[in-house]
This record gives sequence, C-alpha cells and structure tokens, in this order.
Amino acid sequence: MANKIFTEDLESKKTNNFRYCQGTLKDEISCVGVGLHTGIKVSMKLKPAAPDTGIVFHRVDIAGNGAVIPAVWNNVVDATLCSSIGNDEGVKIMTIEHLMAAFHSMGIDNAEVEINGSEVPAMDGSAAQFVFLIECAGIIEQNAPRKAIKVLKEISITDGDCIVSITPAEKGLSIDFDINFNADAIGYQSYYVELDRESFKSDISRARTFGFLKDVEKLRAAGLARGGSLENAVVIDENTVLNKDGLRYKDEFVRHKILDAVGDLYLAGHSIIGNYCGSRSGHVHTSQLLNKLFNDKSAWELINLDDYTPSLKTWKESFRAFA
Repeated sequence: MANKIFTEDLESKKTNNFRYCQGTLKDEISCVGVGLHTGIKVSMKLKPAAPDTGIVFHRVDIAGNGAVIPAVWNNVVDATLCSSIGNDEGVKIMTIEHLMAAFHSMGIDNAEVEINGSEVPAMDGSAAQFVFLIECAGIIEQNAPRKAIKVLKEISITDGDCIVSITPAEKGLSIDFDINFNADAIGYQSYYVELDRESFKSDISRARTFGFLKDVEKLRAAGLARGGSLENAVVIDENTVLNKDGLRYKDEFVRHKILDAVGDLYLAGHSIIGNYCGSRSGHVHTSQLLNKLFNDKSAWELINLDDYTPSLKTWKESFRAFA
C-alpha cells in the first residue's frame, strides 16, 4: 500500500516544470522511542518543508531560534560513535545518521524534524522504521529543481588501517565498503551497492547497529550506550551473537556500516554523484572526508540534475529512486 500511495503522489502532481524535482513529505508523522546513547525517551515529528530548506532539526524542548540546526557537514560537532550536529548556541542533536540515511534514500530533500530531546530515537537500531514512517507520510514532488554535488576529483582520508575516499562518477552514488574485526561472528566482510530506493530498502535499511558486550560498561561509564539493548542493536559476546533471532543478513555488520555512510554523506546537503569507498572507517572519517571535499573548491560542483544528462537512459535508471 505504501508503495502504491507513493507512486500516486508523484504521478498526480503534473504542474512541475522539471524532470528531476525536489521532494518533501506529504503529511506530518510522529514516533516515540529511546535514544541509543542517552537512554532517554523522546518524541519526534517529521514535517514537510519548503523547497531548498534541506533537512533541519528543531529542538522543541528549547525555546528560541537557537533550537534550530540544519543537518549539514559544517554543523557536525562530534562523530566519535555517532554523528552529532550543533549550532553556535551550543544546542546539539545526536545519532542522526539512520534518519538521514532514510531521508537520503527515499528522495526527501526538504524536511523539518521536531524533537523534544537531544538524540534521535534508536527505534530498532536500523533505518527500516524511518523508511516506513516516510512511506506512511507520503512523498510529494515540489516545483523546484533537484540539485546534486558532483565530485570532480578524488578526495581521500587515511587514518592507520582506515581509508575512506570519494572519486568522480558519471551517475548516482555508489558505496563500496569492507570491514575486518578480530571476532569470528564478524571477521572480514565487504559489500557494494548503487544507491536507490529499492536497493537501500531491501538490502541496507534493516541492518542494525552493533557492538561488543565487553565494551558496554566502558561506554556507559562515558555516558554512552545507556539506551542500547538487544531490541535496538546486535550484541556480540566473544564470538557469539546474543540476539535470539540472530542476524537479518549474514553480512549485516558491513551493511550497517554502509547505512551509516549513506546517512553521513547526506550531510553534504544534497545527494552526491560519486563513488564512495570505505575500508574499516567510521563516522569521523566520513565527516573528515566531507570537510576536505568542500574545502577544495576544485573538487566539486553543485549542479541541477535537469542540466546534467550524460546518458538520459542510464541517468534515469540510476536515479529512479529520485525521479
């Protein structure tokens, strides 16, 4: 039903002057959940927003304009274990990456996120429930051209064994990721995906965040993982997955790292035309990559998708999630 509603929403609006239009939510929708790190119950509402607004978070538990934080790369204030954004007033919102991944993959350019706490709810530890919320709210095209960041040259970050890079591409965003953990439950895993709505929804969105039982006490002493449980994370004890129902994918761990990357990359403010490669990397490396990319004006350009058609057929295939 959700997919049928989505199709009807797009096809019913014929007044747009562009082939590739910006998208927003048709209706408001709300949810309640617990923050993975804070352990605090929060309410969150996803709302439509005007063209060229981008994704904006609004802390409704704090008065004044200082409670508004645009979700962009230069507002990242911490990316240690999750992506957190803040503003000059010192207001922060943390663990935004799973929701951002859902917005990214579902073609939501503009939305306001009202939340009454400092952390996006963990839900089940993946992006699947956020995708469901977006589908239930519906998606509409807006009479404004969709834009994208086109990568013009390779940018990379190396940090010991961790490497992350982004290189030019003719169309769309592809992600190639590998991880290697000294635990039999994970070991070496690699995965490649060309981002569109269907590939994200079926192959990536349900992959949950994960962690090791031995690290829980240390994290909680540092004020983190206070809301983590077997209900919203895959937990590993030595070489055993403790979750009763096991894994959702045999390589769920690397797929979740891709999910995180999809969300973190959307802090570019637009979808990216490029090939992203991550090896044993995390939030902090993707944040550093975006900083390096945008601080090199010869490495990127902002384009209107209507003006960029290297191959109309392949372009439409690659961006079928966004068309």
